[in-house]
Amino acid sequence: MSTEYQTGREGEFTYRGHTLDELQSMELDEVAELFPARLRRSITRGLTEQQQKLLDDARESGEEETANNPLRTHLRNMPVVPSFVGLTFAVYDGHEFERVRVEPEMLGHYLGEFVLTRNSVEHGQAGIGATRSSKFVPLK
Repeated sequence: MSTEYQTGREGEFTYRGHTLDELQSMELDEVAELFPARLRRSITRGLTEQQQKLLDDARESGEEETANNPLRTHLRNMPVVPSFVGLTFAVYDGHEFERVRVEPEMLGHYLGEFVLTRNSVEHGQAGIGATRSSKFVPLK
């Protein structure tokens, strides 16, 4: 991939001692050994057909293509793997599709962690008929 990511003390991104290029050249089972236990378990038990299809689609598409047309998915439980870095996904939050650009720091997480499903509620003033107490309107 052509995009350069500069983070960390030495100026190069590393995940558990491996550079991004090393991670992208590894097989999925080798990368799974570096992931936390929950993610490692979901990968070793095998990805679902939908997850495998999304993984294949991501490998086929390039960074420039997904920036304009993100890969739309409902799979919030899809692990972020090294082949996703630099791609843009449209992840469903229950109401609409939110765009997520995958950065190297997202490795070892799920896609759904980066799209919130609940919005903060900002209450306004109670209107007439909102509650029992608001029905009372003084005459004077």
